[in-house]
Amino acid sequence: MPRLNETLGANEVAITFVNHAAFLIQTGGTTILTDPVWSERASPFRRIGPKRVRKPGVAFEVLPAVDIVLLSHNHYDHLDVATLTKLRQRFAPTVLAAAGDARIVAPIGFKDVRELDWWDKIQFNDTLNVTFVPAQHFSARGLFDRQRCLWGGYMIESRGCRLYFAGDTGYSTHFADIRNRLGSPDIAMLGIGAYEPRWFMKPFHMNPAEAVCAHRDLGSKQSIGMHFGTFQLTAEAIDQPRKDLTRALSEASILETEFVTLEEGETRIYPADLP
Repeated sequence: MPRLNETLGANEVAITFVNHAAFLIQTGGTTILTDPVWSERASPFRRIGPKRVRKPGVAFEVLPAVDIVLLSHNHYDHLDVATLTKLRQRFAPTVLAAAGDARIVAPIGFKDVRELDWWDKIQFNDTLNVTFVPAQHFSARGLFDRQRCLWGGYMIESRGCRLYFAGDTGYSTHFADIRNRLGSPDIAMLGIGAYEPRWFMKPFHMNPAEAVCAHRDLGSKQSIGMHFGTFQLTAEAIDQPRKDLTRALSEASILETEFVTLEEGETRIYPADLP
């Protein structure tokens, strides 16, 4: 079982991989949930669309109180109305969303929904702030709303520790831009799945080799792979991203401990001052 309710030291960060792009981040007395999806399908329909291959690593019923939800963009495998409705009913968290997505989120009934443009910063208290950062991707919920909303990632700064959640993105110069503007993250959560065929997916999703390049561009001390193993979205095998990441790290002469993947439900606790 994940150690969701374990007491953390003042300068410790706990990161639990739920599944896909959903992480539970506990830092400084605040619990943050990224791109939460507990539904059976990543789809607007109940009977068709990508069906999950693995269950969420954390049962919804055992979630600790969620204070903040971060939504990277409006694709169905990242913005799930059914899950958000349950979160609102149970916890009523603050929601940060890409510009344009309040039209989807606000009707659910959240009292505090904040839309962000790239580089917008929200200061929550003396020890926690969150910045919405660029990504190379796109938005759409249907056939006629492509690019009407923004997309991006988040840099979370808590007690001197920087956590970067990339959302969905292809490989581009924005990783270096983020490092130059906000500093290198201590921990980066980077997509490593949904990348084949490359001629089609390259602008939108990194393959593991590109994720390793992003890790280096960011100067991240520790990276965690995501966006794999939950939904069969593209042509590569469901577990191929992990194999390709191992190969990419070896070819780049980077230790496997520096860029890891977690099992669904696995929690890692890190000190804020990672060496």
